[in-house]
Order: sequence, then C-alpha cells, then structure tokens
Amino acid sequence: MIEFDDAPDLVDPIVIAAFEGWNDAADASSYVLDHLMDVWDARTVGMVDPEDFYDFQVNRPVVGTDEKGMRRLTWPTTSIAVCSPPGLNRDVILVRGIEPNMRWKQFCVEILAAIDELGGGLVVTLAALLADTPHTRPIPVTGTATEPELVDRLKLEQSTYEGPTGIVGVFQDACVRIDMPAVSYWAAVPHYVAQPPCPKASLALIGQLEDLLEISIPLGDLAEDARAWERGVDELAAEDEDIADYVRSLEETRDTAELPEASGEAIAREFERYLKRRQDGD
Repeated sequence: MIEFDDAPDLVDPIVIAAFEGWNDAADASSYVLDHLMDVWDARTVGMVDPEDFYDFQVNRPVVGTDEKGMRRLTWPTTSIAVCSPPGLNRDVILVRGIEPNMRWKQFCVEILAAIDELGGGLVVTLAALLADTPHTRPIPVTGTATEPELVDRLKLEQSTYEGPTGIVGVFQDACVRIDMPAVSYWAAVPHYVAQPPCPKASLALIGQLEDLLEISIPLGDLAEDARAWERGVDELAAEDEDIADYVRSLEETRDTAELPEASGEAIAREFERYLKRRQDGD
C-alpha cells in the first residue's frame, strides 16, 4: 500500500490523473499534469512502490545528478501530489505516473485506496490518442463519465470507441466498481505529427479542466507554444505536397461533419474562458 509523508487534511478534493504510455499520444496528457504540478505548486506526498508494477527492462531507472551535485537514481513510478489551486474552493489530488507493466488490477486498487484515504471524490483522468484530425483546427476532446448525471451536467461528447484499452480505461472501470464518480477526457492528436510534444492538445485538455473546475488555469508559455507548434507543422506540410493534400482533405471532412451549432458552442466556450481569464488577471 502507498504510505504518505505527512498527509494533509484536504477540503473536498477532486482527483486529476494522467499516465505516460499507450494512453498518452505525444505526451499531451502527462504534460498537463506536469504543468499543473508547477503552476499550482503541488507537493508530492506519496509514491507507488515500483517493484510491484514495473518491468525495469522496459521502463528502466534513470541515473542523474541532483541540485546538490550528488548522483541520484530515479525509479519509474506513479506519484501522488496535493495542492490548493487559487480561486478553487476545494483541494486537488494529482496522480501522475507511468502505465504499469503488470498487475493492473492491484495497481488500481492501491491508487484508489490512497485517494480514499485522502478523501478524494470525483476522479478526472486525462488521455490522448492519435486520430485523423487536422492540426489547423481545434483539437477535438471527447469525454466519458461513469454516471449519467455527470454526462448531462458537463455536456460531454460521448466516445464511441470500442477495442483495446490502456490503464486509463481500466482505472475508470475500477472507479465504477467502487461507486467512485469518474470523468475521462481524451484529446485527439493529429497522427501525422505524433512525436511529442503537442502543446495544442495539452491546451485543449486544460480547457476542459477549466470548464469542469470553473476557474482559469495559468497557462505560462503554453498558448504561444501551441501557436508555434501549429506554425511549425504548417511549414512541414508546405514542404511536402502529399502531406499538404492530406491535410486539406482532413480539413474538408472536419468542416463538413461539424454542425454550425456545435462550432458556435465551441466559440462561446472559448470566449467565456477568455473573459474569465481577463477577470482573473484584473
């Protein structure tokens, strides 16, 4: 079981989780967790024992030098951190890790037991997948929830995916089994630019969190990074006519498929976020 170092008393904490690996195209979701850890000044309070869940020939430990110049060995694991975001009347538990190589059921049991010990309620998982979507359009984000009330309240666009799943799908199923409400957001990363990072996808996931939490999340350089990423992909496409033609076909398919009212809702949400950010800045 996970042992906490001075576990704090938290106020109605919500859980946000992401895992590197199969569920994390272009590292989009794990980047969000790293960003939240930084801007919310999160404090790590516990870690999963990697010996039970990771194959070290697949996820090898890393040797490096710490800030004091001492050699340090870092093991692949999943960490649990806590924070109190400004403007939010509840605390947040951040679960940031790596998809385990074995014993997935027990892994979920330990994480959920730790969440329960900290008083966690709603669980939000972030993920990303490769998809036939153009980089020039807003990154689609689909959502699923374990309870119909959450689907209605959050106006989720339900995923219709059927097939193999990763630790995010297994973790959400584990939440269902213990009646823990859970939401999962998936960003669609253009498959022809699958290499990390994809700041535009990370930004889309943060937008969903802002809608859910009803606060503005400091973006730092992320918005400019997303614009620079899109410009870079534009330049790559301009150098290859086949890619340029493919992107145009994706744009036509996307524009034809989207209903005007859906686009209007997306614009309205972005404008609301902009106004909220302006108010918070003032």
